[in-house]
Amino acid sequence: QVQLLESGGGLVQPGGSLRLSCVASGRTFSSYTMGWFRQASGKEREFVAGILWRGGVKSYADSVKGRSTISRDNAKNTVYLQMNSLKPEDTAVYYCAAGLIGSVSQVTDKRAYDYWGQGTQVTVSS
Repeated sequence: QVQLLESGGGLVQPGGSLRLSCVASGRTFSSYTMGWFRQASGKEREFVAGILWRGGVKSYADSVKGRSTISRDNAKNTVYLQMNSLKPEDTAVYYCAAGLIGSVSQVTDKRAYDYWGQGTQVTVSS
């Protein structure tokens, strides 16, 4: 069992930055591929970024590519999402997810993840 706790959300002006964090419980964090998803009001949950358990392979949604960086610190059981140049359309609840995923082709698929956090709200508004 893995429990995930996100933090770092909040209200930010357009063009600003935020760093989201997700701390995982358990001793096998390094075995899990980690992902960030988001869900805007009235919309489906969508993939934002993912990082394979090996750490070196990352994937980003086109909507955030070049503006966001996912990273992980296995010693701290933590995955991060640094988001820059934020836009109003980035407003959503952001969820952290963990799954035993070995292929980068599955990283974008929310059905491949076994564990989810409760989410953290990100609001981009002036």
